[in-house]
Amino acid sequence: QVQLVESGGGSVKAGGALRLACAASEDIRNNYYMGWFRQAPGKGREGVACIRTGGSRLFRGNNYYGQSAQGRFTISQDNAKNTIYLQMNSLKPDDSAMYYCATAGLDGGDLNAQDYTNWGQGTQVTVSA
Repeated sequence: QVQLVESGGGSVKAGGALRLACAASEDIRNNYYMGWFRQAPGKGREGVACIRTGGSRLFRGNNYYGQSAQGRFTISQDNAKNTIYLQMNSLKPDDSAMYYCATAGLDGGDLNAQDYTNWGQGTQVTVSA
């Protein structure tokens, strides 16, 4: 079972930026999708972004974003480091949450948390006004 370790969280002011990283214990191309989710206190787990890391080379690199992330966040991958990233710009207080990295099979592109199997421990992001 792949181990995932997130890093890069922290406290920033509104309008600031953070880059999260998710390091996998194996080749990320072994998974069809890897994604970022977030969960704020009292709320459900929300899909932020995902990227096609494995399967056919024709589709690798395809990415999908949740509504709250579009235009502000960018997901990317570094196969040599077995790591995916989430660049978050123009952060808002509503972005404050625990951010998790996870892996999924072919249905991962829908950004539904129930389709993702392996999860990291999360990294906290706090955005102040």
